[in-house]
Amino acid sequence: MAGVSRDANGTKRVLFTDGDGERKAVRLGAVSVKAAETFQLRVEALLQDKELGRSHDAEMSAWLRDRSERMYDRLAHVGLVEPRTKATVVTIGMLLDRFNATAVVKSSTRAAYKQTTDSLRDFLGAETPLELLTPAHADNWRKSIAETKIVDNKEKKLAAATVAKRVHVARAIFKRAVRRGLITSSSFGDLRAGAQSNPDRAYYITVESMRSILAACPDDQWRAIVALSRYAGLRCPSEIVALRWGDVNWERGRLTVRSPKTAGHEGHAVRMVPIAPELRPILLALFDQAEAGSEMVVPRLRDPRMNLRTHFQRIIAKAGVKPWPRLFHNLRASCATDWVERFPAHVVAGWLGPAR
Repeated sequence: MAGVSRDANGTKRVLFTDGDGERKAVRLGAVSVKAAETFQLRVEALLQDKELGRSHDAEMSAWLRDRSERMYDRLAHVGLVEPRTKATVVTIGMLLDRFNATAVVKSSTRAAYKQTTDSLRDFLGAETPLELLTPAHADNWRKSIAETKIVDNKEKKLAAATVAKRVHVARAIFKRAVRRGLITSSSFGDLRAGAQSNPDRAYYITVESMRSILAACPDDQWRAIVALSRYAGLRCPSEIVALRWGDVNWERGRLTVRSPKTAGHEGHAVRMVPIAPELRPILLALFDQAEAGSEMVVPRLRDPRMNLRTHFQRIIAKAGVKPWPRLFHNLRASCATDWVERFPAHVVAGWLGPAR
């Protein structure tokens, strides 16, 4: 049996003796006599369930479920109920660690992801529970990465395109959290990203500039690297390094291009690209020089010590051409510009492949 005890300060507790004969108490605080007596009856029922080894009935289960964490812990402390199994609180740090660990991407893309995850971790706090995030947190994070900052006594600000890319990554992270049931909705779902292109870094490399650059190249391999980027729209180095002589169809005037960047896009791992008149003699010269049994069109690119950007900058300087931003990207973009002026948009899209 259980009984109600009243303390000198007016607080109450329910006293009982457990199955081992040990005297125990559940503190109730400053509650009414009626409330204490009702609680006493619950304690007696819990004692009976425990002694008989039976499960709680529906009414008792509902009553226990409605108890506060504090009161339930008091019941568990005296052995009347089993401790509640507390759900794991998923934090920002746990989500970001899981995203980084499961992302199947190239090392360069992983490095870009890390810039986003680091900024989310620093701004939101690694220990912050996901369920506490609101759209205001997302808005303030975006504002913080777009602001001008002082670094080494100099003002620095991310380009609008960089901000947009980080927002896209953040939205993907929290969308994945929703899909896995970690949260019911994403606070980042409606976050404005903006355009990922930067018009200030766009540049068209003219045919005249290309003539000077190709003439300044030290050999046919370098001429092939530049021409494949400018006249075939290949990504450098990822698509050019994978190009084999077996991919060159001289009769049909086509290149078979394999792209590791778009391998994850269904139907876009391989595409066909026309061999432009400006490109054909450069490839022929390289083919004539290739050793018997050689497979790779530009074997030099397989050398990990090759510093493409530095060497290309020297070639551009030797050609007397003004350097442009995003050296190889803008070669490919210039090729696309020429193509869309001459061919239907859907045809050009097929030659270029997906943007990523």
